[in-house]
Amino acid sequence: MSLSQGVRVKVPASTANLGPGFDTLGMALSLYSWIEMKASERTVFHLHGDEMGGLPKDKSNLIYKVAQMVFEEAGQAVPELEISMYSEIPLTRGLGSSASAIVGALAAANALIGSPLPDSKLFDMATNLEKHPDNVGASLFGGIITAVWDGTHADYMRIEPPANLGTLVVIPHFELATSKAREALPAQVSLADAVYNISRSSLMAAALSAGRLDLIRTAMKDRVHQPYRAPLVPGMSKILDEAPDHGALGIALSGAGPAMIALVDRDEPRVQELSAYLVETMKAEGIVSSCYSLNPVAEGVQLLDDINNRSFLDMIRGEVTA
Repeated sequence: MSLSQGVRVKVPASTANLGPGFDTLGMALSLYSWIEMKASERTVFHLHGDEMGGLPKDKSNLIYKVAQMVFEEAGQAVPELEISMYSEIPLTRGLGSSASAIVGALAAANALIGSPLPDSKLFDMATNLEKHPDNVGASLFGGIITAVWDGTHADYMRIEPPANLGTLVVIPHFELATSKAREALPAQVSLADAVYNISRSSLMAAALSAGRLDLIRTAMKDRVHQPYRAPLVPGMSKILDEAPDHGALGIALSGAGPAMIALVDRDEPRVQELSAYLVETMKAEGIVSSCYSLNPVAEGVQLLDDINNRSFLDMIRGEVTA
C-alpha cells in the first residue's frame, strides 16, 4: 500500500430540512471546517479554534473512528494517524457540525489511501452514521440536496442553488442537542399534516430547481417537526410567523436547531432590517444571538493541494481571513 504524504480537506457546513423536507432536504453553506490527516508512528491530535473545546484527543475522537471505518472498508490498515482540525462551524446549533466532521474524515481517509471508495459509498457510510442523508449529502456534494435512505443505501438529486438566493442565519448562544430535539417529536402525525408537508416539500424542491424564489414563502412551511420543537427555542414561533414580513422569502429551523435560517433574495433591500428583527426578537426572549449572512455553496468537500507549501495553521489563517 502506498500512502500519500498527507491530505487536507475543506468541508462546508449545512442546513437541513428547509422547513417541510424533514430528514430529506439539505443545503451547503459558506461556513467551513478543515481537516489534515497523515499516517504517523503514534496517534496525535491538533485541534484548533473556539469550536474544538472539549473534543477528545485520543482514539475515541469521531474523526479517528470514521477514518478507521474507511480503511477497514477498503481492506487497508493505517492504525496511527496525525490529525489536525480547525472548524468555524458552531457545535450543536443546527448547522451540520457532526455531518461536516464525518464527511471530512471520510474524504480525507479515502484520499490518504488513494481514493479506492467512490463518493456513492462514502455517502452511504456517512448516512449510516448520521441516520439521515440531508446534512451529509450537502457537505459531500455541495449545493442543495434532496435525498432518500432505505437504511442501507442513499439516493440523491443535487440542485444548483439559484443565483440570487442568499441566507441569514440567526444563531442563539445556547446549544440544543439533536437527541433532545428529536425527543420532542411525536411518534405519529395525522394524514392531513403528512399531506401538508409532502406537498410543500415537493413544491420546495421544484421551486429551488426552477429558481422560483416567489414560491418559497408558501413552500417553506411545516407541520411535522417545527411546531413540536418551538418550545425549545424561545421566540421561534413568532419569528416563523413574522420574518417574511421583514424581508425573508421564508424561514425555518435549521436542522434540529436552535439556529434558524431565513432564505433571502440577494437584491432584497430589507436584509439589514431582517437581521435586526431576528436578533431583537431573540433578545426580547432573553436570548443572546448572532446573525450571519451565509451563501449557499455549490462545492461540497474539497481536497486541497497545498499541503507541502504551507503549514496547516498558515493555511487556516489564509482561508479564514480571505
